[in-house]
Amino acid sequence: MGQDNNPTRSDDSADDSTDDSTEGVTATKRTFLQGAGVTLGAGVFPVGAGRAAVTPSNATDYASVAESTGGMVSSVHPQATEAGVEVLEDGGNAVDAAVAVQFALNVVQPHSSGIGGGGFMLVYSAEEDEITAIDNRERAPIGAEPDMFLDEQGEEVPFLARHTNGKAVGVPGTLKAADVAVKRFGRTELSELIQPAIELAAPDGRSVTVDEFLASSIADNVDDGALTPTAQQVFAPYSEPLEEGDELVQPDLADTLRTIRDEGIAPFYKGEIAADIAETVQGASRYRRTGGSMTVDDLGRYNVEITRPTHHTYEGDAHEITVRTMRSPTSGGYVIAQILALLEPFDLAQYDRRSFDVYHRLIEAFQLAFADRNEYLGDEEFVDLPWQGMLDDEYVDERREIIDPEEATDATREPGDPFAYQPGEQYYTSPRDVKGGTGENASGAHTHDASGAHTHSAVSHPGQTTHFTTADDEGNLVSWTSTIEQLFGSGIMVPGRGFVLNNELTDFDSTPGGPNEVQPEKRPLSSTSPTIVTRDGDPFMTVGSPGGWSIIHTVSQILLNVAEFGMDVEAAVAEPRVYSATGTWVQAEDGVPDGVVEELNAAGHDVSIVESIGNAQSIVVRDDGGYVGVADTRRDGSAQSPSGGE
Repeated sequence: MGQDNNPTRSDDSADDSTDDSTEGVTATKRTFLQGAGVTLGAGVFPVGAGRAAVTPSNATDYASVAESTGGMVSSVHPQATEAGVEVLEDGGNAVDAAVAVQFALNVVQPHSSGIGGGGFMLVYSAEEDEITAIDNRERAPIGAEPDMFLDEQGEEVPFLARHTNGKAVGVPGTLKAADVAVKRFGRTELSELIQPAIELAAPDGRSVTVDEFLASSIADNVDDGALTPTAQQVFAPYSEPLEEGDELVQPDLADTLRTIRDEGIAPFYKGEIAADIAETVQGASRYRRTGGSMTVDDLGRYNVEITRPTHHTYEGDAHEITVRTMRSPTSGGYVIAQILALLEPFDLAQYDRRSFDVYHRLIEAFQLAFADRNEYLGDEEFVDLPWQGMLDDEYVDERREIIDPEEATDATREPGDPFAYQPGEQYYTSPRDVKGGTGENASGAHTHDASGAHTHSAVSHPGQTTHFTTADDEGNLVSWTSTIEQLFGSGIMVPGRGFVLNNELTDFDSTPGGPNEVQPEKRPLSSTSPTIVTRDGDPFMTVGSPGGWSIIHTVSQILLNVAEFGMDVEAAVAEPRVYSATGTWVQAEDGVPDGVVEELNAAGHDVSIVESIGNAQSIVVRDDGGYVGVADTRRDGSAQSPSGGE
């Protein structure tokens, strides 16, 4: 696929590392294997093979669809999609296209992702017949401390205060991932792939029009005072927030991208840009935000991790699929696997997709899986993860028995004990008593309010990001989720550089002591779930979404729609979603029937109707080797193919 035989070296500094420490575990139905190489065959499968496709009435309202034999790009924004398509038309492959999309997204969706953040990337190489994971999650700087989000009285700093502080900024990984991916798998120079983004950002380049999503995000962040003066100069010039239809011009960002084009990534991680990042995070006197400890050395030490994806096999009524996604520090792979394992024996296809029976079981499975997630998961480099116990058949059966088919139960919101089913002895123990009954789990992730309901900052501040996916005419696939965490991240723009810095370190628990506490060079727990699905070992589809915790719910439901209910990918993405993780609260999209909402409320769920949950992008491999691309139009998603590809 690529021309560079060095799979991980992106510059002359730190060594890249690989970790395949969990090889040798036998895979059976409902077991979950991470760390083993993934070898795929050459065949492809039709969408919805094996049963009639189910197409909801709102499918055309929620999905942009394209078909092609010559490649595909699906992203959240038409101009970013076009940047990837142009690369394919110029002879680039799927990885080249994905990198071009990422750079373009930094310009057209600067509030969701960019070089100031990080993410997770899966690459299927048709030549190597293998899936590789590129972990570019942000890391805490060396100066980070477990109690850095507590005030002088030892109380948690309110979220809106801590996420706009320099302490919230993790060492960015997106640019390093782009460089490594192109050198390992691409065939186009990084300097060429960044050029479309430069043209989009420059005052004399292509025009970027503010869309509804960006306009509302700007207005909200200006109203909250979340943007630094430097960022306000770009997004709210003359103290007036840009509105839908206005032109977005970013000359400082264009200059930064030109520097990277001409000099490579070294200035960002070791040179002049790195110095500006560190100074901004630390909060020199002329900047409003203070408190961070990041140094140029922290940036210089950063490197991506090249790993193998997790995988879980689900035997659905329509398809048996194997779901391959990211391992720790994201919880996505483990939690999606547990959700699917919990649901598989229910044979959900026997019920109407929009019935109480389906939604109720989904909600209860979500809560069981998130109870374990919030109790036990963190960065595997620092903590002992009971992922094998969480997916053990006996443990999953035990947890499933908690689900009452008729009503909600508090027991689904309590963690189990997967370490009792984990091979070997636990080598990490939380300082907190897991079963201490304090109303706070071992990670400090949620507490009880006065009414007894669980609360969590991720519920009211769910975070945002972007997902995009690409394919080429050689069969290569990319599924990449990229983020700066909240909309506009920390709100801190590097003066003179034009890009916003992430606030990913707020994904750590504020209270020390659990598996997801802050530690130097640790990666905060994520829910990001870029996914490549196979059937009988062959590439079948890609999928992913933004949305904080709800990423897991969105991806899980799309997979179930395809594998269990036999939907084609357009219908699977369009199908109304539900979301619940802690407490009795449930969010449901408007397409969930009113009568079913009433049934769910009567059963003990507290359902509120929301406009949208998630924003998926997906590509399915057709039986002729071509592609169906779907972009969720819950935002302004766009799926496009190269000209002449069909």
